[in-house]
Amino acid sequence: MKISVIFTTYNSPEWLQKVLWGFDCQDDHNFEVVIADDGSRAETRKLIETFATSTDKTVQHVWQADDGFQKCKVLNKAIMSAKGEYLIFTDGDCIPRRDFVSTHRKFAEAGRFLSGGYLKLPISASKKITQADIKLGLCFDASWLKSEGMPHTKGFMKLNVSPRKAAIFNALTPTKPTWNGHNASCFKQDALTINGYDERLRYGGLDREFGERLENANIRGKQIRYSAVVVHLDHPRGYENPEDWQRNRDIRKSVADNKTIATEHGIQQQNL
Repeated sequence: MKISVIFTTYNSPEWLQKVLWGFDCQDDHNFEVVIADDGSRAETRKLIETFATSTDKTVQHVWQADDGFQKCKVLNKAIMSAKGEYLIFTDGDCIPRRDFVSTHRKFAEAGRFLSGGYLKLPISASKKITQADIKLGLCFDASWLKSEGMPHTKGFMKLNVSPRKAAIFNALTPTKPTWNGHNASCFKQDALTINGYDERLRYGGLDREFGERLENANIRGKQIRYSAVVVHLDHPRGYENPEDWQRNRDIRKSVADNKTIATEHGIQQQNL
């Protein structure tokens, strides 16, 4: 099964470089990388071009002009460009553990989407992570993170647990398996069934809305938050505002009330 890994980026080459290093270290090599770029400048393009010449992965750079926060629009373009029958979604600020792709492949199941986990890092640890730290898996080691100034957190439980313990934790966690932009996956056909992301949405719950429509289409969430793990690099969110949050909440309420499956503001309206 060919897999496409999709993630967004916007003028954050330092973080993007670390994420690309993470995908270059995967123990599964049968996937392509699709970078959904919401209008980054030339520095990002050059970084991606350099990476593409040094990796054995196929790399697609799906770019659109900067027109404010248009993550859903560029994600829809990436979905259409993806060559894989199975799509893994993460973010351009999330470094994947080396078994990230293979774990999603292992748990992929018809009629389900997968909901993975993450550990949020402080800015100090985020900046200190090097290519060697990623290759050696140190940024997924609790002791190393503590040595770099990260305080103890219950999120450390997600790191380096055995597959058996991860399965137990996945089954026992009270956290609902939701569609998370940092770590989720589904079959491409299921993403097309719901017509992709709703392009009216800005920052604030846009990923959850995608998953809620999958649920309405009887594509149920499956919990793998202790099996598939990324570390989230810290950064400011200047694009967040109360108005967008409220509009997104209103749209999500309409989706819930009307049991909406395919948005009218998704892939099909695009001229690709």
